Amino acid sequence: MKSVVIKHPRKLSSKALLNLPDNIVVPSYDRTKIKPRIAHLGFGAFHRAHQAVYADQLASRFGSDWGFCEINLIGGEQQISDLNAQDCLYSVAEMASEGWSGRVVGVVCQAIHGETDGIDRVLQAMSEPEIAIVSITITEKGYCYQPATGTLIEDHPLIQHDIAHPQAPKSAPGVIVEALRLRRKRQLPAFSVMSCDNMPENGHVTRNVILGLAKLQDADLAKWIEDHVSFPSTMVDRIVPAVTAETLAKVTQQLGGIEDPAGVACEPFRQWVIEDNFVNGRPEWEKVGAELVQDVLPFEEMKLRMLNGSHSFLAYLGYLAGYQHINDCMQDDNYVATARHLMLNEQAPTLRTKGVDLAAYADSLIRRYRNTALKHRTWQIAMDGTQKLPQRMLDSVRYHLTHNSNFDCLALGIAAWMRYVGGIDEQGQAIEVSDPLLNQIQTLVGESPQGELRVKALLSLEVVFGKDLPINQRFVSEVTNAYQNLLKLGARESVAKLAQRI
Repeated sequence: MKSVVIKHPRKLSSKALLNLPDNIVVPSYDRTKIKPRIAHLGFGAFHRAHQAVYADQLASRFGSDWGFCEINLIGGEQQISDLNAQDCLYSVAEMASEGWSGRVVGVVCQAIHGETDGIDRVLQAMSEPEIAIVSITITEKGYCYQPATGTLIEDHPLIQHDIAHPQAPKSAPGVIVEALRLRRKRQLPAFSVMSCDNMPENGHVTRNVILGLAKLQDADLAKWIEDHVSFPSTMVDRIVPAVTAETLAKVTQQLGGIEDPAGVACEPFRQWVIEDNFVNGRPEWEKVGAELVQDVLPFEEMKLRMLNGSHSFLAYLGYLAGYQHINDCMQDDNYVATARHLMLNEQAPTLRTKGVDLAAYADSLIRRYRNTALKHRTWQIAMDGTQKLPQRMLDSVRYHLTHNSNFDCLALGIAAWMRYVGGIDEQGQAIEVSDPLLNQIQTLVGESPQGELRVKALLSLEVVFGKDLPINQRFVSEVTNAYQNLLKLGARESVAKLAQRI
């Protein structure tokens, strides 16, 4: 008599849930009762590890039926394909130095791609009556906005396309405007548009670009959006490194040999502050740790400047020094000292936050940066600097210029960005610079020699530095001096000299 060999699924699926190790948290709720009430643009690693986890916990602990329709517009085709192939399930691993823990998230109901499935299917999904919120994690560049002003870039190629072809949009703002047009036409209630990207007043920026585009397309529609749609701001915080082959191998090991190509890994810490301003209902996020407030801006500024600002500082100076990961930077006492000084002496004074122990917050950030399990690449954080510098560093610089206070660390961080986008590291090796303004940067770099003229050339990027900073003699002088020190001493020695001085 032949023995029967039972083959267990090798990839994550509804069937595979039965074969997962006991320590993996799996959906305890009836997934058939979860409804796609939130359409989410940008099914990337951060969303998987953040907003979707809150929804999963709400379903598990409180019987919430709020689920997601996941949408990628440009890129990420494989993510959507992988998700559909495994019954819209994926896993989240929390990485702590002392060990990993994991859960399978089951609140995704649909997964659509704008190019492979067609934009009409995306618009149809966003026009379903039960959609009450459109949430967004598309990174700063996806908004087609000018960081220096927070307004729509009207001559952006995607925006120009959407003005000419409003019913076949390509940009995220264009898709949202068209979905709202369809809802208005069908006499459906509007949805709220909730940005979860790292921008100050991200709800205000989102409102600017949506209304800016709508006014260029249809004045009556723009007025309807203004009257019926809300744009709540949020502050999101969780360190989620880019998924690597090593990460996925660890995820497979954690899942007892079951593969999950849509899996993601992150730090244990998470935070979500949300402006309580929704026109068509919302989940009870506060039951699972989110903070619902009237004004998010103080929290946004605290996170953008103290966390994201120090992250960028460490990313550029760390990469130039040969440190591949943030936790590698934390092995260098000078990098720890300058990062902490940046947080408390150059960023904290610029904040409007009240009732928060900023010294304790800074110490908690340093502890999180030391997490050896995270392996958060300095190269990843260094991406898209032209979108990040205005809110992470330059707004603080303007405060110091007004108050005649010191900004040595900020000046060195800005100079390090300039050195980084030059495209050649301190060992003479090419740097793979990733930035939406890469062509402009490369032209400016190519037409300027190293030193003072390179700084002047890069400061001409008005969309980044505005009109005021390039003509402020103190700012130009301090950044130029910091840049010259980087050329002369290198990043590691420049940080060491700064640590001795502050």
